[in-house]
Amino acid sequence: MLAHTHDTEEIIERVAALDVGKATLVCCARVADDKKPGRRLQEVQTYATMTRSLLSMSDRLHCLGITRVVMEATSDYWKPVFYLLEAQGFEVWLVNARDVKHLPGRPKTDKLDAVWLAKVAERQMLRPSFVPPPAIRLLRDLTRYRVDLVEARTAEKQRVEKLLEDAQIKLSVVASDIFGVSGRAMMAALIRGERSPKTLAQLARSSLRGKIPALEEAFTGRFSDHHAFLLATMLARVDAINTDIAALDQKITQQIAPFTAAAERLDEVPGIGLTAAHAIIAEIGLDMSRFPTAAHLTSWARFAPTVKESAGKRKGKNTTGHGNRYLARTLGEAAVVVGRTDTFLGERYRRIVRRKGKKRAIVAVGRSILVIIWHLLSDPEVHFIDLGADFYTRRTNPDRKKRNHIRELEALGYRVTLEPAA
Repeated sequence: MLAHTHDTEEIIERVAALDVGKATLVCCARVADDKKPGRRLQEVQTYATMTRSLLSMSDRLHCLGITRVVMEATSDYWKPVFYLLEAQGFEVWLVNARDVKHLPGRPKTDKLDAVWLAKVAERQMLRPSFVPPPAIRLLRDLTRYRVDLVEARTAEKQRVEKLLEDAQIKLSVVASDIFGVSGRAMMAALIRGERSPKTLAQLARSSLRGKIPALEEAFTGRFSDHHAFLLATMLARVDAINTDIAALDQKITQQIAPFTAAAERLDEVPGIGLTAAHAIIAEIGLDMSRFPTAAHLTSWARFAPTVKESAGKRKGKNTTGHGNRYLARTLGEAAVVVGRTDTFLGERYRRIVRRKGKKRAIVAVGRSILVIIWHLLSDPEVHFIDLGADFYTRRTNPDRKKRNHIRELEALGYRVTLEPAA
């Protein structure tokens, strides 16, 4: 039985496509032929990617009456071109290169790629990738660089621990954090030339003083001047990165000022602090109209399993695929943190861990957090309300639970007889 669909056959009258490289780009402009209805006119030119040349291309596109410019996401080379054309008033689309399929056997050159992209774009066979507005892009640059610095600091701290192990200094065995107040004081003493295990152990503070005998054993090693030089260099790098992260935090606070209300509402969600809220806003923005439903957002972020079906059979392992790694990192950390809380999300995390393991629990709870975020950002009047850790217990159907237990026991070979308790 034939049924109506919502698809429309619409050809964009004036469109341009760019094949962007580092030094040059190829621009293919296609417009309608006013003299011959149904026919198209095409112009293909190569431009340098310098600003003056890009402005010349922009003027030419304005002269042709181009309304939409489409380009592939090629490394970071697309960014200056995209930003310049966006500022010139064009409707600029960034598309995934995997969406632009080439026909088998077709020659591949920059010119042919630009022509093919223009033909596909004018027939509305592409969808634009999400590119946040300028204010969010600035915030994204800051938050992503902060993540990179934190990773660099973690790597440097790991080098410090390896160096101490090389010198037979077992500080990390006794102290949970060798970069705390006590650990830094002990490492500073080692750099100054102190080698006495008893003297070094006495530098312990707070609860670590209860482990002084163990510390004396830990500092009985072969720490030399060579190790001292390397340790001083590594600690200097850690301190420098800490200074840079503090400066970034201050700049992020200034940049997030117009979005403070949204960040504070995200901070209400268990597992999300202000730092995570800033990172989430930087990655998905505040305009949820780009994602019609929460399912669209979770699919874009690759926090929903892909569906692959052929010949009536489901294929694959229902993996989510690789999405925005910065957003995935933030949601993953939030899921792990909320798993330790006495909240609805915490109980959901623990229930899934028992059945399917930690990795799937992180993805599932991360998706739940993302759904909550979508609702909070879609309606400024909405606030988060926790359902409580006993939500599942309160909604459990006793009869269904009884039937499940009976079925499991019968599957093990038992005959079950129930008697009500006194």
